[in-house]
Amino acid sequence: MRVAIAPLPAVDRGKQVMNALADYVERAALQTGDRLPTERELMLALSVGRSSIREALGRFEALGVTETRKGSGTYLLKPISAATIHLPLSLDAAGLRDALLQTLEVRRGIEAEASMVAARRRTAEDLSIIEEKLATMERVHLAMGTSGPEDLAFHLAVYDATHNPLFRQLLAQMREAFERFWDHPFDRQDFARRSFPFHRELFDAISAQDAELARQKTLDILKVVEEDIEEMSK
Repeated sequence: MRVAIAPLPAVDRGKQVMNALADYVERAALQTGDRLPTERELMLALSVGRSSIREALGRFEALGVTETRKGSGTYLLKPISAATIHLPLSLDAAGLRDALLQTLEVRRGIEAEASMVAARRRTAEDLSIIEEKLATMERVHLAMGTSGPEDLAFHLAVYDATHNPLFRQLLAQMREAFERFWDHPFDRQDFARRSFPFHRELFDAISAQDAELARQKTLDILKVVEEDIEEMSK
């Protein structure tokens, strides 16, 4: 018998760049407030495209590791190393249904708490941003019957309104698993469509600073999503 040669796994350039940058920060002994090399410098040094650099820097920023200042550059917010950098979590579930249900269990805890905190702490500016994201979501949904990226943007705005960066960082850690919900699972454009009206109700609860109602509306949204998973996976 001839032994088959296994194909090479797909290369995740974004992760490679993150690892290289973490190693560079450690070796260069960069500290909080130090500026990272420019995108062009990183492209030349690592021999990768601009999109890979921006993907890595975007992940770092979502994790609270760096901050991009317009017209100035990207700055380190906390020292990191290759041994401490956090990479997105992933699931090894038997199938899409199991992966979605497992992720949903985590979403319930994180998002219900985030909604309550956002209702208590949101500022007028936060509320304006959430409403803007909601309006975009509603417009796209009514026009196309689906609103994946816009739905995610709405939830991100709620996370940001908590003024607790750990919520955004937790999402970044689990983004690969979470994004399955906004990527038309089961090839169904109508997945979670029934949860759409509850988003306006969640916004109203946050606007009224009613933390318990915000929590309940979040659970209502996720309950409908769970029902859709059960129904569409049959």
